[in-house]
Amino acid sequence: MPIARRGLAALLLAPLARPALAQPAWPDRPIRLVVPFGAGGNLDTLIRIVSPSMSQRLGQPVVVENRPGAGGNLGTENIARAAPDGYSVLVGSNGALVNNPLLMTRLPFDPVKDFAPIGLGFRTPNVLVVSPRFPAQTLTDFIAYAKARPGQVACASAGTGTTNHLLIELLNAATGAGLLHVPYRASGASTPDLLSGVIASALDQITTALPQHKDGALKMLGIGLPERMAILPDVPCFAEVGLENGGLTSFIGLLAPAGTPAAAIARIEAAFSAALADPALRQRVEAMGNLIARPEEQTPEGFARVIETERTLSRRAVQLAGLKPE
Repeated sequence: MPIARRGLAALLLAPLARPALAQPAWPDRPIRLVVPFGAGGNLDTLIRIVSPSMSQRLGQPVVVENRPGAGGNLGTENIARAAPDGYSVLVGSNGALVNNPLLMTRLPFDPVKDFAPIGLGFRTPNVLVVSPRFPAQTLTDFIAYAKARPGQVACASAGTGTTNHLLIELLNAATGAGLLHVPYRASGASTPDLLSGVIASALDQITTALPQHKDGALKMLGIGLPERMAILPDVPCFAEVGLENGGLTSFIGLLAPAGTPAAAIARIEAAFSAALADPALRQRVEAMGNLIARPEEQTPEGFARVIETERTLSRRAVQLAGLKPE
């Protein structure tokens, strides 16, 4: 092609190239983290601890937005229907991603197809607590006491189908304890009845029970984990009484709408993991009773495996409880 024609062709094609060259770097505006529960709970508190550090690393505000309702389904649906551009992220947990799909026949989203895992951030163990006046004051003695009275030792949960309820079913199956499940309306709602002796025991989130355990109002007998916690070295884990891997934990992680570009997911994952690695943040989170996810769980692939493992355990617990989808 003659030089003059090549020059003319370049001039004609230049405007077509400009939009690609002018594409802004991602992210170029705030990112919202949708919490599908109200403000003030453990999940909300944890994500508000980590979001400022993520904001610094991403160079844009990371805004926590509470969208409670329908057991976490409302906020979860909001992200399932959001544009897959990396600017809308779900703070996901067991309820909407694992338990609700097992217990509800109609969901406004598909927990597998509608989301792209980014990374697991935290695990919150569930713990067995009793009144200091209860006859059994160790985990082994408690199980023996309950086995001698099948169906008579009541154990409270935060509600039918919650993670701590399902853990009661797994503990019964592993130990033969025969605990009688008594559902309450929320985490910590059974505490007054525990303190007054109306109910014998409860399985509750550690973040709710830890303050009462520390001040002696309630006694923590066991933790739903495969090994003991560093902050509670004297409290045995459920794996020690035969529950494989300690049972279920409450998990908290980030997910994007399906179809979100891999580059955006990678940026969010890196910012999230870097924030979780901060020693001061780790100390603060663990003092509350939470655990930071292992590095291999903080990846999209690792988080997907965690969700599937929890789904398998929860499905078995639902069957043990005789629960049917409604």
